[in-house]
Amino acid sequence: MKVKMQTRGLDVFYGEKQALQSVDLEIHANEVTALIGPSGCGKSTYLRCLNRMNDVVPGCRVSGDVTLDGRDIYDSKLDVVKLRARVGMVFQKPNPFPKSIYENVAYGPRIHGIARTKSDLDELVRQSLRKAGLLEEVESRLDESGTSLSGGQQQRLCIARAIAVSPEVILMDEPCSALDPIATARVEELIDELREQFTIVIVTHSMQQAARVSQRTAFFHLGSLVEVGETGKIFTNPAEKRTQDYITGRFG
Repeated sequence: MKVKMQTRGLDVFYGEKQALQSVDLEIHANEVTALIGPSGCGKSTYLRCLNRMNDVVPGCRVSGDVTLDGRDIYDSKLDVVKLRARVGMVFQKPNPFPKSIYENVAYGPRIHGIARTKSDLDELVRQSLRKAGLLEEVESRLDESGTSLSGGQQQRLCIARAIAVSPEVILMDEPCSALDPIATARVEELIDELREQFTIVIVTHSMQQAARVSQRTAFFHLGSLVEVGETGKIFTNPAEKRTQDYITGRFG
């Protein structure tokens, strides 16, 4: 199995408080890796290390190794803007720009100079919306504001925006927690389709969701990675008692 991203001995501090302790984890290419665990266990902190989102958090210190295709992403010579084009992010709350649906998706390709002509850009926007399962619903109103869409559509628009720059990895931080069950099901189906082209890491508070969408699951507790493995095995036959206790609802 090809390892796309990897962390070794990853420690994260917010001021004096240690949020992650020595996390060793491999993210496999073209798989969905789910990060589960109780609130405050370090899942989102871990996710944000993978595209250096923690750089913008005051007082945050990261040490250890984080690699993408074997290259250290914390290398001082690395261009963070380019890194974030390769490792895209979808947040918990849909956050479309206050621009048209078209401009939301065209924004990244414009900044990164991906599309040469207007017709290339048009095609890229349509393709990204199609991949995000949204094109049919918005095709006739691309000039309307992205904020006019329903919550589930807004989240799929944010996914279209993330994939428009052809990332290799997509990070999703509880992408369905603000959505109703029908919109959630749409996004879950979409995640399953997208993994053919992308490597996906998803933080979720829903164990059912982790079981449905992921191939591998990592269980975090109190800032440590307790266990990682094939999703089926983690949910039916975990090696660690803490994992078993969390999955059966004894804590969390």
